[in-house]
Formats: sequence, C-alpha cells, structure tokens
Amino acid sequence: MWAVFWCVLKRDLLLAMRRRTDVLTTLFFFMIVVSLFPLGVGTERQVLQILGPGVVWVAALLASMLALERLFAADYEDGTLEQMLLTAQPLSLLVLAKVGAHWLLTGLPLVLIAPLVGMQYHLTDAQIGIMMLSLLLGTPILSLIGAIGAALTLGLRGGGILLSLLILPLYIPVLVYGSGAIEVSVIDLSDTMPYLSLLGAFLLAALTLAPLASAAALKISLE
Repeated sequence: MWAVFWCVLKRDLLLAMRRRTDVLTTLFFFMIVVSLFPLGVGTERQVLQILGPGVVWVAALLASMLALERLFAADYEDGTLEQMLLTAQPLSLLVLAKVGAHWLLTGLPLVLIAPLVGMQYHLTDAQIGIMMLSLLLGTPILSLIGAIGAALTLGLRGGGILLSLLILPLYIPVLVYGSGAIEVSVIDLSDTMPYLSLLGAFLLAALTLAPLASAAALKISLE
C-alpha cells in the first residue's frame, strides 16, 4: 500500500519538474507580494516588524491557492483519476500522496525562503525561527484543506472562484495562529507554545480527516 503512495508522490513530483514554470510561479508570487508591502507602507523598521507576520502568512495562503485548482485537474482530464478509483488501495491514501507532492512544491519552498523575508521586515532571529516553524506546521494544513475544495469544484466552470469562496473561511484559524505565534515571540518565546500547539493539533486533525473528505468529494465529482 505504501509502495503505491510513494509511486504517486514521485509521479506528481516528476510531472511538476517537467512544468517548472508552475512551481516557480508560486514562489515568485510569494516573493512579489511580500516585497510590495514595504514599498507601499514605507521602510520604517517598527511598522515593518508589526506588519511582517500578517503579510507573510497572507502571502503564503494566497500562494498555496495558486496551484490548488490544478491539483486533480490533469488526472481528471486524462482519465487517471478514474483509474485511481478502481485500484485496491484506499483513495484517501492516494489523495494524501498528491497533497504531499503539492506541499513539497508549494509549501516547503516558502519555509526555506522565510529567513530572507524576515530580514526584509527586520525580524529578529527568534522571530524568523518561529516564522519558519509556524509555516512548517501551517502550510501542510493549507494544502490538506485546499484539497477538499479542489475535489469539490473539480470539473466545474469557474471552479477557481468557487474554490476560493469555499476554503478561505477555513484558512482563517491557521492564518490567525500562524501570524500570532510570530507576533508574540517578540514578548516571550514561551508564549508561542499555545499557538504552535494549536497549529500542531490542526495539522493532526487535517492529516486524519482531510484525505477522507477529499476522497469522498472526488467520488461525488466523478459520478
């Protein structure tokens, strides 16, 4: 069963590497958004430190959404998704592999370039560390929740707009606790533990429930 999981994961990563523009678009979008805010609000150190956590998380949220519409679309168009439904392995496991590939291509790069963004907003080393940790916990949740919306809107005309309306409200808790962890790290690093613990709890819940919900939504969309 896990051999199929790794097979689907490697397949999606290989296909993504053949379309590198799609991967780079997400990364460039994130960098452009976080770079435009200092140009708009000024370069005052204190203002940027206050705005930085929220800007980073909003940019990460929007960047993650860019590739969601294509999460199942290619497999739906060429019939691969229907073949996945006929396999003996649980569809939820195959969905988890596809979501894992999505996160490796869109979420992990954001975590890795977070120090550069932190320097741009004059964040301290402690804040940058907390920002990387919160993104490491939070961006997989964005991918898992987004997969549910992508499955529900699969094959619909104007699905991208409907996808945004469906999942943006569900992203709010992740946005609040992710940016909040960075903000309170200025006062005391120990104060960030409740925020990070809640993000960890959200991640465990999403890993358990989101693949099942996405698999059910895919079956509905293909009927």
